[in-house]
Amino acid sequence: MGPETYRETQAFLKNCWYVAAWDYELAGGKLLARTILEQPLVIYKGDSGRPVALDNRCAHRGAKLSNGRREGDCVRCMYHGLKFDASGKCVQIPGQDNIPPKLGVKSYPVVERDHLVWIWPGDPALADPAKILDFPYLRDPSWRGKPDYMHYDANYLLIVDNLSDFSHLAFVHTKTLGGSEEYAYKSKPTAIERLDDGFRVERWHMDAEAPPFHKKVVKEKNRVDRRNIARMYVPGIFFMETLFSPAGTGAKEGNLKGAKQYRNCQFFTPETARSTHFFWDYLHDYDLDNPAIASSLNVSMIEGFNEDKFIIEGQQQVLDADPDFKMNGIVADAPLAHFRRVLAKRIEAERQSLRSVAA
Repeated sequence: MGPETYRETQAFLKNCWYVAAWDYELAGGKLLARTILEQPLVIYKGDSGRPVALDNRCAHRGAKLSNGRREGDCVRCMYHGLKFDASGKCVQIPGQDNIPPKLGVKSYPVVERDHLVWIWPGDPALADPAKILDFPYLRDPSWRGKPDYMHYDANYLLIVDNLSDFSHLAFVHTKTLGGSEEYAYKSKPTAIERLDDGFRVERWHMDAEAPPFHKKVVKEKNRVDRRNIARMYVPGIFFMETLFSPAGTGAKEGNLKGAKQYRNCQFFTPETARSTHFFWDYLHDYDLDNPAIASSLNVSMIEGFNEDKFIIEGQQQVLDADPDFKMNGIVADAPLAHFRRVLAKRIEAERQSLRSVAA
């Protein structure tokens, strides 16, 4: 990867689906205030059960609708009482019979699927739900997890960079998710696939000590053969398959007897150019009747993510201080360099399209 300045990471891809919330964040009819791609929104579920996303700004005097009151599928501004339906149209003005037909707030396409609420911040005419990425483990009873949310004071691409590089496990997460610095020196990517929507990386670490997070939830303490398969999608969605098999039992050749597996989904939604919403779950396929495993894994992941967060938020502070700083590449950056190129091409194509329409 050639030198890259921080200024080049500030654009957003708009015509795509982003995760806006977990369903549990909207429980009880809550009006959730959440900024997405620098746009303040109010997100909620009406009595119909359908999710709604509107600009968080009353069309009258600009009061926050998230400070209002939900009424059925509508929301009422509690400044002067204007009421807006799920499409954003104003349907009532207290004390005024005539409602201007164009009076309303912008609404956004939203879809709830597998406990995730997705939003399309771009052109509504292009919002095809078939383009939402499927992560079947969230609805599969053979897997159990504990969904969660975290906020980063950093640009979302800095988090993508972090997940594009497994070698950092050895140094950032030595005592949590990685296990030892040996992982960086002895394990190398078995395969790196550069794809038109991101990348796929597979990495094995043979005859290794199991990392602390795994040791906490399994009885056997033997050495393991460890495989990670990471799949990153534009603009910032990460899926990972993790396998731990007793060392030397042939997992690499397909014998998975005695193996324990995990499935990890992570969704990065830009809040602003320097802050990010992070939605994630870490699921396991064994001892599903024991809820303590999901709880333990959740705690371990948060511990590891906070280690990342410390590094990444520090990066953001450094880059804010000198936006013209040039980041230089090393061999391990191959996946993230490809990802950045793919994303940049899509953003530029989107901008070209908008320029053509404007012209």
